[in-house]
Amino acid sequence: MAQAWKCAGLRWAADGPVLTWVGGRRSVLARGKRVAFGVAEGGVRTCVGARGHACPVRAGVTGRSTGARCEECARLDRAHSVAADTMTDDPRPYHVYLAWFGPGLVKVGITAYERGSARLLEQGAVCFSWLGHGPLMAARRTEELLRAALGVPDRIPYAHKRAVRAALPESASERVAEIAGLHARAVALGGWPEALTPEPFRGVDHAGVFGIDGAERGPAAVAEVAELVAGGAIGGELVAAAGPDLHLATERGVVVLDTRLMTGWELLAAAGEPCAVPVRELRRAAGVQEGLF
Repeated sequence: MAQAWKCAGLRWAADGPVLTWVGGRRSVLARGKRVAFGVAEGGVRTCVGARGHACPVRAGVTGRSTGARCEECARLDRAHSVAADTMTDDPRPYHVYLAWFGPGLVKVGITAYERGSARLLEQGAVCFSWLGHGPLMAARRTEELLRAALGVPDRIPYAHKRAVRAALPESASERVAEIAGLHARAVALGGWPEALTPEPFRGVDHAGVFGIDGAERGPAAVAEVAELVAGGAIGGELVAAAGPDLHLATERGVVVLDTRLMTGWELLAAAGEPCAVPVRELRRAAGVQEGLF
């Protein structure tokens, strides 16, 4: 019987995306590499647990869940989380950033200073710039200031990010222009916490890293995986990767696989199987988003 592996999620390293597996195995994902796997017949997706601990009841979770956690484990995971505002005593310094995902899609956020740009890569930010750094609560107050004064959200759904990815401006200068303007407006605002150290605008562009820049850009995606299912399989050449998304060239065209859908399943190596999982047409951006919320 073929060995099954449990995916622990996609991580971004200095040299690109890496699939991680329970037990410590890592699979480096270079563009042009074939990525193929299947779910065993009769397979069941189980909860991944919370904060490094296994789910005590190995609860089943739906194939469409990107969190792969049961209700109880999801609650425990949020119980001590900076993102959920349930951890306010973290002594580490934090960065405040502006991230750009496409025309009209800009968010403000915070990330631990020690993580550098890893969080931006994980979110699929095409461009970003730091705004400043300081203690957690000063960073959080700055984030809230920008949300209120400039109308910049702190979350953008992945569906919106995917919708604009095939039609980004070709030059890096065009891509960073929107956050450059917002950075200037943010710096001009009054009311910044004194504990936050402002940083000058320095636009960082990830389009080349993701494989969606100019000559590096592969064919546009036409569909996205809706969920994995028992007995299903998917395989294709990796043509781009952004955030948790892998763009795979399959016999159906380029299909986007959100690797968060892989966690909780026991996966088997696959060879030449066709794309045999539920997919849906990828929504295209109708124009510039004026606001999401």
